[in-house]
Amino acid sequence: EHATDPLQAGLAVRRAVLGDAHVDRAIAAADDFTRELQELITRYAWGTIWQRPGLDHRTRRLLVIAMMAAAGRWEEFSLHVRTGLAHELEPCDLKEALLQTAIYAGVPAANTAFHLAAKEMEQAKAEQPPD
Repeated sequence: EHATDPLQAGLAVRRAVLGDAHVDRAIAAADDFTRELQELITRYAWGTIWQRPGLDHRTRRLLVIAMMAAAGRWEEFSLHVRTGLAHELEPCDLKEALLQTAIYAGVPAANTAFHLAAKEMEQAKAEQPPD
């Protein structure tokens, strides 16, 4: 039954995309006021949209990054850049998505996005163990 429950399926996808640490923090921070929002996001974004077979997770990550930059949702943008770099995205993927963002959403949005993405890349590099 859990495989067909969008909340449980969404939780699995959310963990796969964002990582256990982020999801555990979000769940722990939920209270009576925010718990239903967390469940709504998990059920419909992660359990329905991210489960659709038409696009792979890499493509969905790039779309989210471009949309968050276009909308100026910088916390979500940084989260998806950080988790994307930790999983399946490379700096060249971010560069291409953000150059396209400059054309379709404006240079100011892309300028901020490049700045924040560079900070996330530096942080990721600093956290890597030395060879």
